[in-house]
Amino acid sequence: MENKDKKIADEVLLKVSKEITIKFIEVGRLTPATFATEFPKIYETIKTTVGK
Repeated sequence: MENKDKKIADEVLLKVSKEITIKFIEVGRLTPATFATEFPKIYETIKTTVGK
């Protein structure tokens, strides 16, 4: 994978992770206080799921 493609793929992973995290905060499953510990878990789960 080219460096540009990798950068775009990483950007997409971050955007998806952000959207899921925001949704979890909106529905009360996460709080802003737990963001720092939970966001990396969400990101890694998505990264693993898509096989990157």
